[in-house]
Amino acid sequence: MTIHDQYSRWKTTTLKKSTDKFPERKKIFSTSSGIELPPVLPPSQEETLYIEKLGFPGEYPFTRGVQPTMYRGRFWTMRQYAGFSTAEESNRRYRYLLGAGQTGLSVAFDLPTQIGYDADDPMALGEVGKVGVSISSVEDMAILFDQIPLGQVSTSMTINAPAGVLLAMYIAVARRQGVEMKNLKGTIQNDILKEYIARGTYIYPPAPSMRLITDIFDFCARNVPGWNTISISGYHIREAGSTAVQEVAFTLANGIAYVEAALKAGLPVDEFAPQLSFFFNAHNNVLEEVAKFRAARRMWARLMRERFGAQKPASWQLRFHTQTAGSTLTAQQPENNVARVTLQALSAVLGGTQSLHTNSMDEALWLPTEKSVQVALRTQQIIAYESGAADVIDPLGGSYLIEYLTDQIEARANDYLKRVDEMGGALIAIERGYMQNEIQDAAYAAQMAIEKNEQIVVGVNQFQTNEKISLERQKIDPAIEANAHQRLAVLRTKRDSTRMNELKSHLESAARGSENLIPLFIECVDQNMTLGEVCNTLRGVWGEYKPVAF
Repeated sequence: MTIHDQYSRWKTTTLKKSTDKFPERKKIFSTSSGIELPPVLPPSQEETLYIEKLGFPGEYPFTRGVQPTMYRGRFWTMRQYAGFSTAEESNRRYRYLLGAGQTGLSVAFDLPTQIGYDADDPMALGEVGKVGVSISSVEDMAILFDQIPLGQVSTSMTINAPAGVLLAMYIAVARRQGVEMKNLKGTIQNDILKEYIARGTYIYPPAPSMRLITDIFDFCARNVPGWNTISISGYHIREAGSTAVQEVAFTLANGIAYVEAALKAGLPVDEFAPQLSFFFNAHNNVLEEVAKFRAARRMWARLMRERFGAQKPASWQLRFHTQTAGSTLTAQQPENNVARVTLQALSAVLGGTQSLHTNSMDEALWLPTEKSVQVALRTQQIIAYESGAADVIDPLGGSYLIEYLTDQIEARANDYLKRVDEMGGALIAIERGYMQNEIQDAAYAAQMAIEKNEQIVVGVNQFQTNEKISLERQKIDPAIEANAHQRLAVLRTKRDSTRMNELKSHLESAARGSENLIPLFIECVDQNMTLGEVCNTLRGVWGEYKPVAF
């Protein structure tokens, strides 16, 4: 079969099927000069080997995209990350963003919620509502999504150690809205390994933490088929200082560990793999970032098909959300961050992301204002509707430099994976501090390059101005914490204490056993057991993770 025969087959079968499912946007795909834009450029005869290596969009190994039509059929989900203060305030921000054209929700939880403490726990003192929204009960969750139809909106929740409990609350609120769980769409981050590596919001030791993750895999495969059960995150690895190659390598190493844990728990690979998703960072080097996304897709496809024997194409696909890089934002000349975020967002689009969050220009100073959030969202919309970048599938595919960088990132990331495998897998590599040390070394080298002016950061070590950086801080009203305490006190007086004790006893015995915990979580939260009460019960059985100093 000639290369043109392959192209014709792809265009008349794979592409047509996808176009039938997702009709092309009502747009003439051409330049301002009237030059027609084909979905992908027809290859020349000389490119036979090249095309055999890359494949076509929507086909193994998905270097060129997981969907045949990509953004010609529909844009990526525009999902701004938001959450602060109270559930009421966050709900207002969500409705504002949806009204501004956002197409998916992304929830930021405060620190107590992320590590399984109620707002009135002594450990939460001074932290309630500060870096995200405070959620202690299903009643809080109901307020958070008031007037938001959960059967129609896709919701991402950045929650890890207590992910199963927050998912249970979401399901319980959906039921109250009359929405069956089988109709829910969204994602929970649920990635505990990167918490041990780079972020720190862990609760339990690795073994029970991995059990919670595989319980979610199993439950959602059977009951919530439209839900992404995990968002395996390279974002925080990159924010901690890793290189692009390390971000790919360590993220996929963690992905391998989750697949192995699920297989060990007896789950068939093709049952849970289509619900796995990923979360990557987008930095300033546009060409490297585009190549990074393409390399990651190709590597995961090969891992799933060759290493784990997955048979479904959906099991081979690396679908990912992207967030622009918070670590690149500067307090100096914050308006420059608009340019940085634009470049980063463009790299994600050119690299084929399925979902995107764009940071706001003022995030190096304080929580973003409504105006700056709108500018960040408009950045995505301008890329989508005005730039032309979304009109062609894999627009940079075939560039000698892009293909070279894609190959180099894949080769170097595979070297890291080989080292991790030789150690016995990601968990052992984490316990030995291998990944942490590699990231720390990379972060140190990057900082030294800035301090020596080998890497220019505009407005920081070159092109400075005499502007005064505002040191004014946003303040979270202390009444927020007091009101949360009062709400919890009222909630606890309304409950059946006997029923609470029964549920706690059942939860303890289930934690010691092997039953899937998610149905029990749903029952507990629906009966108004709080997040902290569920997590503290599990702490009593499993203990807490204590990091080892390296």
